[in-house]
Amino acid sequence: MEPRVAEAVARLGRQENEIKLLTAEIERLKNFGCLGISPSLEGLRDENAKLKYRLNFLRKSLQEERSKTAKSMININSCLQEVFGAAIQAAYPDLENPPLVVTPSQQPKFGDYQCNSAMGITQILLKTKEQKVEIAGPGFINVHLRKDFVSKQLSSLLMNGVQPPAVGKRKKVVVDFSSPNIAKEMHVGHLRSTIIGESMCRLFEFAGYDVLRLNHLGDWGTQFGMLIAHLQDKFPDYLTVSPPIGDLQAFYKESKRRFDTEEEFKKRAYQCVVLLQSKNPDFIKAWELICDVSRKEFQKIYNCLDITLIERGESFYQEMMKDIVKEFEDKGFVQVDDGRKIVFVPGFPVPLTIMKSDGGYTYDTSDLAALRHRLREEKADILIYVVDSGQSVHLQTVFAAGQMIGWYDPKVTRVTHAAFGVVLGEDKKKFKTRSGDTVRLIDLLEEGLKRAMDKLKDKERDKVLTAEELRAAQTSVAFGCIKYADLSHNRLNDYVFSFDKMLDDRGNTAAYLLYAFTRIRAIARLANIDEEMLRKAAREEVLILDHEKEWKLGKCILRFPEILQKILEDLLLHTLCDYLYELATTFTEFYDNCYCVEKDRQSGECWPVGLHVPWHKPEHRQCTGCFLVPGGLVLHYQLLQSKCWEDGRQLAQLCHLLSVSRKVEQEL
Repeated sequence: MEPRVAEAVARLGRQENEIKLLTAEIERLKNFGCLGISPSLEGLRDENAKLKYRLNFLRKSLQEERSKTAKSMININSCLQEVFGAAIQAAYPDLENPPLVVTPSQQPKFGDYQCNSAMGITQILLKTKEQKVEIAGPGFINVHLRKDFVSKQLSSLLMNGVQPPAVGKRKKVVVDFSSPNIAKEMHVGHLRSTIIGESMCRLFEFAGYDVLRLNHLGDWGTQFGMLIAHLQDKFPDYLTVSPPIGDLQAFYKESKRRFDTEEEFKKRAYQCVVLLQSKNPDFIKAWELICDVSRKEFQKIYNCLDITLIERGESFYQEMMKDIVKEFEDKGFVQVDDGRKIVFVPGFPVPLTIMKSDGGYTYDTSDLAALRHRLREEKADILIYVVDSGQSVHLQTVFAAGQMIGWYDPKVTRVTHAAFGVVLGEDKKKFKTRSGDTVRLIDLLEEGLKRAMDKLKDKERDKVLTAEELRAAQTSVAFGCIKYADLSHNRLNDYVFSFDKMLDDRGNTAAYLLYAFTRIRAIARLANIDEEMLRKAAREEVLILDHEKEWKLGKCILRFPEILQKILEDLLLHTLCDYLYELATTFTEFYDNCYCVEKDRQSGECWPVGLHVPWHKPEHRQCTGCFLVPGGLVLHYQLLQSKCWEDGRQLAQLCHLLSVSRKVEQEL
């Protein structure tokens, strides 16, 4: 039995024996007419209740710890919350929902973490006290990490690699993102949904969740009537000869112009919609041709950005819509308004229209069908919609309708809208071309490639890299910087798109992190050390953290699990970018102050300090820690590079951030 548990059990036993003796004494006194209750008994009863709570908590914690794999990284913040939570509950057992606030300390002189619950608890207690109480001091509890604890955790990190914290039962996460419209080109507005959604998926996959990526394409609706009618006119033999549509955007604009100006064409377009919805084979064929052209264009962008999606557009849910309407009718939620079937949801003034007056369905019906399918058929535990902020009210209404009709319980299933702001130009207005048109996403990516190549040539990388290596570096820098620039901003806010800023190798940019990572890999190459050597050193030697900079870096590395946990809860990916930037700058401070590699001036031979030099010298003992810590940073960073470790352990990328090839240190 664990010492803490054994001690608590012993104390509890002693208290219970004392209570039995005092209870017997009270019964004896009652027989003589002494009915008062002993203060000692009351005190022991209170103490006994506290001890029972502590014992149960310790047993539960012990069971949870044993259930975790030994390789899981420890979330220090969560551990501290458990400890302080137990202490608060034991001290104030009658206090309902006491505030529990444990955060990293903002000032190192006050320790590494702070518990800021005391003030909140005091305010609650003051409301129940009649006498005056004065508070002196800020009421913070400072926590200082022990160096032997940090050293042990860093050694474990080196031996086991970057591991996700234990998150308990494996849950299913469904993420709806990207979702462009068929027959329309992807524009800069799709950039955020696509990048943020993919990054969230990789984050949940790394944490051990079962993730389903869904692309809710706009592949159904009245617009296909005009597209099919225009296809019939322009390519009458489309059933036998594949039409060379080419520029689908121009094709769409032509059909829209005719729809708006030609009455006869407009009538034919409506007829085409009816025939399409009735599954006429010729019209289904035309619809599939148009969808295929769009898919090929979308896939070019997905390949550039390394996006993985399962297509499940609006057409997928068409057969379910009739049943959706029936279910709402059967449960008495449908009202008829001017021929329309509508559903009012408490708290939302605008109703959902689930059937038009002509019998057709709407986006509301489609979204309800998608929600129900994801909850009932896919059995999602967590459902995330990565859609722009402009759709917030609509989605919240749909979610509330699903809850109202009984599809899910928010206490059990998490359904959330991960909203995001718009991309702005440097004039702080919506990002547009000079002519005022929406910026095509493919044009944006091509411009990024051009800017990245210019940057590489300015640094004369074209003189040392082969043509193939230069192209690989170009795509890595271009797409990595574009993605990181988006992710590094709070998704709830608008942000200004600037190639100059995102390609700058100073500040919180992908370029800066790439160079920091390259420096780490350069140290490893210069010292001729590999991961196995680091793991061996971690197993056999004690990691000493004497220098303030290596101590700072070591603690920074260990904050990774709490950063990950925070993002899993609030879905704000810029937190990870901020952490990576802090990690890189902290490493730079360490690198500038600590000696990592020894070099023989005569032979030119290099070796890592602390791994091949005498241990009796104090400066060598200090630098042992210096080298092992960046080794941990190398392992930490590899998570952002590859989708799996070479030994077969499947680890999906946390997020794109620095989605570059393994040759990055060579290319840069």
